[in-house]
Formats: sequence, C-alpha cells, structure tokens
Amino acid sequence: MRLLFPGYEAVRRASWALPLLLALAFAASVAAWLRHSDAQDLEEERLTLIADTLTLEARISDWLNAEHAVVDRLATQLPHGVDDHVLLNHPAVAEGLRRLWVSVTVLDANNRVVAHVPQLPPQAIAPQPIAPRRERAGVSLDEGGVTAHWSADRPGGGRLVVRFAPTALLRQTLPWWLAQKYDVRLVDGLGQRLAQVGNEDVPVGTQSYRLSVDPAMRETWLELNTRDRHIPWWTTLAAALMSVFIVLSGLASAMLRRQMQEVRRAEGEARTEAAWRRAVEDSLTVGLRGRDLEGRVTHVNRAFCDLVGYSPEELLGSLPPMPYWLPDEMEDSLRRHQRNMAGGAPREGYEARWLRSDGRVIEVMIFEAPLVDAGGRQIGWMGSIVDISARKLAEERERRQTEALAHQARLSTLGEVASALAHQLNQPLAAIAGYNAGALRTLERGGPTDDMVMEALRRLGEQAAEAGRIVQRIRAFLTRRAPQPEVCAMSDIVARVLALLKRDLRGLRVEQALPADLPLVNADAVLIEQVLINLIRNAADELQARSQPGPRPHIRISAAAVGQRFVRVDVDDNGPGLQGRGIEQLTTAFYSTKPEGMGMGLAICRSVIEAHHGGMEAGTGPLGGARLSFTLPLVALAEGVAEDAAAPVLPSANKENTP
Repeated sequence: MRLLFPGYEAVRRASWALPLLLALAFAASVAAWLRHSDAQDLEEERLTLIADTLTLEARISDWLNAEHAVVDRLATQLPHGVDDHVLLNHPAVAEGLRRLWVSVTVLDANNRVVAHVPQLPPQAIAPQPIAPRRERAGVSLDEGGVTAHWSADRPGGGRLVVRFAPTALLRQTLPWWLAQKYDVRLVDGLGQRLAQVGNEDVPVGTQSYRLSVDPAMRETWLELNTRDRHIPWWTTLAAALMSVFIVLSGLASAMLRRQMQEVRRAEGEARTEAAWRRAVEDSLTVGLRGRDLEGRVTHVNRAFCDLVGYSPEELLGSLPPMPYWLPDEMEDSLRRHQRNMAGGAPREGYEARWLRSDGRVIEVMIFEAPLVDAGGRQIGWMGSIVDISARKLAEERERRQTEALAHQARLSTLGEVASALAHQLNQPLAAIAGYNAGALRTLERGGPTDDMVMEALRRLGEQAAEAGRIVQRIRAFLTRRAPQPEVCAMSDIVARVLALLKRDLRGLRVEQALPADLPLVNADAVLIEQVLINLIRNAADELQARSQPGPRPHIRISAAAVGQRFVRVDVDDNGPGLQGRGIEQLTTAFYSTKPEGMGMGLAICRSVIEAHHGGMEAGTGPLGGARLSFTLPLVALAEGVAEDAAAPVLPSANKENTP
C-alpha cells in the first residue's frame, strides 16, 4: 500500500479531520434537503390549494345550477294572476326561503313588480324595473348589502327574479374541513369582497388562489387563502440544530486527534502481543470462546470456528440466541447461558448439543472459567469446548445393541412360553369338549330335559371348540406358519365377536355400522376375531374404568371399502382418547399402561394384520374418543397379494389400551 501510495502515512495521520469533513458535508446535504423540502412543501400546498378551490367551485356551481333549475321550474309553474299571497304560499317558494333565498319577485313584460315576497316597502311599489338586465344570474349591491340573483323568463312574458345572499351560499356549500384550512371569499372583477368565511385580513406569508365562478355567477370569483403562515427553512429548529452539530463536530474532531495520537503509541505494543496470542490459540485442537459479562462473543479461535462451521466474522459480537443453538432446545440453552453468566457453571463441565452451519448436530463438552483483565477485574468468561460426538455415538450404539439383545431374548422366551401353553391347553380343551358332548347325549337319551340346561351345554361345547381353534391358530402363528386365509364376511366375524363378549359389554352401548354391500375379505377368521376381541375389550376396559360422570359409554364397530383393494374396519369409543400416543408406541412389545397388562396385545394384533398384508392405525374417532383401525385385502386381491403387501394409509393418532 505504501509503495503504491507514497502519501499514505500523511493521510493516515490527518484522518482525525475526516469526521469534521463528513459533518460539514452532512450539514450541507441537510441544508440542501431542507431547502428542497421547503420548496416542495410550498408546491404541494399550492397544488392542494388549487385542487380544493376547484372542488369548492364545482360544489358551488352544482348548487347554483340546481337552484337555477328550481327557479326555471317555478317560473313555469306560477299562474298569470299571481299576487303576493299566492307567491308566498307556493311550496317551492316557501322551501326556497327557508333554504337560501332572500326574496322572490315576479315582473311583467315591462319589468314592473307583480308580486314580491317578503313584502316590498310602500315606496318600492313603483313601475321602476327591479332587474332591468336580462342576465340569467349575477351579483348586485343594494341597500340590503351584497346580494345575488337568479332570473328566469316566464311563459307569456315577464320574469321571475330570486335573490339570495352570497354569504349564505358559502355557508351552505363550504365543507367543514375546507373551512378549517382556508379563508374563503367571493369577490367581483375588481377584487371587492362580496362574501367571506374566515378572517378578514390575509396574513403575510400565506398562499392564495382565485377561480372564476362564471357562468353560474357572472363576474364573480372564488378565492381561497391558506391560514397557516409559511416559515422559511433557515429559521426552523432543524437549521439551528445543524449549526450546533457543526460546532460540536469541530470539538469532537479536536478531541479525536488527541486520542488518535495516544492510540498510535499503544498499537505497536498491542499488535505484537495479539500476534503471539493468536499463534498459541491456533495451535490448539480445543475450541476457545470468550464472552463478556453480557454474553456477547468477544473471541474465538480457529478450532472453535471449525467445530461450529461459522467464520469469526459471523460469531464475534453476537448475542444469544447463538446461531449454533438447536431451535428445539432454545429454552434450555438460554437457561444454561443465564446460569453460566451468573457464575453457576459446573467446574467439571457440562454437555450440550449444538447445530453446525451444515445442519449436522454435534455433542460437545463445555468448561467455563472467569476471564480476568490485568487489573484483576472480571470482564467475562472463557470457555473450552471439546467435541464428544464420536464418543456419544459409540455409547448410543452400544446401548442400542444391548437393548436389542435383551428385547430379542424376551421375545424368544415369550414365544416359547406361548407355544408351550398352546400345546398344554389342547388336551384339557379336548377333554372339556368330549365330556360336554357325552353329557349332552346322556341327557338326550334320558328323556325330557330342561331347555336352559341343554342350551347352556351346547354353548359350552361351542366355546370349547372355539377355544381349541384359537389355541391351534396361535400355535401355528408362533411357529412361523402363515395364516390360513379363507373367504369371510366381516358382518359374520363381528357378530361372533359380539356374541363372545356379551357378558363383558354389559352396561355399554354397542353399535354396528356395517353396510349390507360390504365386499368379502380374504382372511383367517379366527385370528381376525382375536384382533377384534382385543380392540373391543381395550375400549370396554377404558370406558368402564372412567370414574368421572359423563355420557353413556358407547362403542361403534364400522367398516367400509377403501378403493377396490381393501376393507377398513374401525373400532370407535367415546372415552378419554389416545392422549398423544401413536400406533408405533401402542404396538411396541411390552408397552402397556395397565397395571396387570403384559404389553403384547396390540403388538400381536399388528403382527396378525401385517401377516394378512394389511395395515393398522390409531386416531381420533367421530365419537370424540379413540379410534383403532385395520385393513384387510379383498377376495379379488388374494391372488396378487404378494405384489402389494402394504395397506392404504389411514388417519394417524394415538391409543394406549393394551391387554
């Protein structure tokens, strides 16, 4: 720089005068702006004055034209033999006198008074003409002051002359917002005032505009004068403040020159020390971050910038929230920041999660220590940051592997227990069915029997056979054999399930909403019955456990076709709902909210439905409570089920009922 610009040092030494020069340039630009703004305000005020004058002139002209039309109609309506009494009692004359008119005069063809209201004095009843001129409208000066008149020819000769006061005309047509801004006058061609609203004298320094009202009123001008006096820009407070600003800028420049001389002496010493400190910090692999007592970042090293992915320019001077804080942990980060600023940072350090500029989340360990200056006064905090993402990732991987092994062990044990139970229950169930059949045959051979006893024994046999089929299907399912699909009607499956749960559903309102034309499904009826039994029992348990009074417990089983591939079955209740739980959480193995639950009911249900190439979802039902739904393939889909193993998406929600 010095080679290209030999006078660089001289310019640098004289840089103290730069603020003064900038202040003078700023003052000059403000003065020019004030002058331009003053001229622009005057022009805008004049344009507004002209526009308001045109508006008021149009308003007055419209008013006068309307009155002319009234006078013309009145001239044609008055009879030839009109007198003062007839003229005064005419509705249009009475309305005009109440509104604006001062007098109404009827003249014959020789300009002699035929009728006049209000009454003329005796000396005025003479054949002299009252309005000898034939203009349609005009202004005249008489003993009553300045008045204006309209004139209209009557059929058969003569004229009708109506007089009105220009001042009353102004008061009728002048809007209130114009009356507050302007002094309004009506003047003649010589500038004599005919009517006025506002001050009589026009202040010095105000603007005025005059516009002719012709032809509505001959030789009459409308004049508007602004009320606010224009103040020149050089006499305003802004100009005075600019003068004070220039003086203060000169004093500040003198003080700045003295200060720069002192700073230049300290620059050499500080430059050497800063270079040494930067070299030491850049050689570290630990991130360093310095903050003042307000939490503003005052220092970072290269390792810290590499850790968060931001440049020093983006970090220095920033205040919380920091750009590397996670958005969803902003409150926790701000709480830790306030704790650290109060001196409560743990000496052993603490862990945090940060967000790099590339969107990657990292785990860090932070150690905070007070930052003290040469005088022993604390000026902030210095933090050391270590990236522990790799260590945390290894710990998380090890934890997940341990949990997966434990989970697999539990599932394996549970499968063995379930298979053993299914095997052991076969013989007792077969014995029950055999004894029941023998008892039925013995009673039938013995003659007449009680119908209720016979019906109970038959139902006992049916339940034992049903239990045997269920045990066989569960055993087959646990031994990894596929379900035995068959053509089923959902209405038959629902009917059998409700018959089995008749005792459990006492006191509950159970509703079926199954359409008559519901397509047939391809499914294992026994396993689907177990799924429905599980879902309905969950809803019944939740409704019966409700302690607060409310509407009658209600369960509804509905079904509907989903396109041409699946049938969806919904189980709704009016209970407390799912409370934020989703289907993934509800069907997790060993997850249950019931004290006596094993947490396997909904998990097995989901496995059964997915084995049928269906899907299972949880949501909020129309009854206001929970809705659990599953889908089953139609019969037409049985042959091609392998190429479409996923069910359609259902509305998602939550439920925690597990058996």
